[in-house]
Amino acid sequence: MEVYTASTSPVLCNGSCLYTQNKTLSDKSEHQQYVIGLFLSCLYTIFLFPIGFVGNILILVVNISFREKMTIPDLYFINLAAADLILVADSLIEVFNLDVKYYDIAIICTFMSLFLQINMYSSIFFLTWMSFDRYIALAKVMRSNLFRTMEHARLSCGLIWLASISATLVPFTAVYLQHAGEVSFCFADVKEIQWLEITLGFIIPFAIIGLCYSLIVRVLVRAHRHQSLRLRRQKALRMIVVVVLVFFICWLPENVFISVQLLQKTDQTSSRGQSFRHNYPLTGHIVNLAAFSNSCLNPLIYSFLGETFRDKLKLYIEQKTKVSVLHRFCHATLKSVITDSTEQSEV
Repeated sequence: MEVYTASTSPVLCNGSCLYTQNKTLSDKSEHQQYVIGLFLSCLYTIFLFPIGFVGNILILVVNISFREKMTIPDLYFINLAAADLILVADSLIEVFNLDVKYYDIAIICTFMSLFLQINMYSSIFFLTWMSFDRYIALAKVMRSNLFRTMEHARLSCGLIWLASISATLVPFTAVYLQHAGEVSFCFADVKEIQWLEITLGFIIPFAIIGLCYSLIVRVLVRAHRHQSLRLRRQKALRMIVVVVLVFFICWLPENVFISVQLLQKTDQTSSRGQSFRHNYPLTGHIVNLAAFSNSCLNPLIYSFLGETFRDKLKLYIEQKTKVSVLHRFCHATLKSVITDSTEQSEV
């Protein structure tokens, strides 16, 4: 008995010590991930969120105030700003998601996924259509006058919104009916939805955009004889090119993350019933913040590169400043008149 006791006690001790050590390392790793996620969330909240929220509202207000001077590209950017504003407001849920509990709540997980996909589809569909519209405007200057009208542009915007919502809600309805009995069902973890998001929301649109801009480059090369016309066209294209590049850079990590999730489906992950995003919450948090950053950066691009918008913004500020000065002057004048009349009545 003494030999048995002496031989088993160290084993129990080693096992408990190893468990304690692993638990300590795990807690330390989770704490480090929490600190990193908190730091990134603070950077996003302090620097990007105010720009995205105020900037997109400013784009909508300024362009609506000068609706009589609105052009077809302005109409497309207004709709893009509306989609970005919805996502920026919705991003606060992700900003405060610093633990795994977010992915355990099926309703919030599905809600966030729906808004992400609608915004992603609307943004990429608008950018794709804007690239095609720019090619039509440059390559077919005379014939495009019949096609590029404000009525057709409004109709295009409505169809794009309808396509974006349909591309999200139709698959969601079909998948939800299949998983109606599952309590922990999350729309974001369905394999078919993720493949649809990558192909329809990223690969195919960027192939079309790449084709449009390759054709646009050919048009600009052919227009080398008209130097002034080429410079004006290049200024018009510069903002759209930057918007497309920023969209690609911000949404690429999200699509790569989903692709890795789809290509590395292991039996261990599926048996636990946890998604790839659930197992790597910090990485999922980073790619989500990167995707949200696109909606915050678009107003900066629009304001710095859009000469038309800068002119409208200056005129809008001047009008508001004049109205404010006139209001203060009228208020002071009216106050002095009332004061003088009161003093005379008392005398």
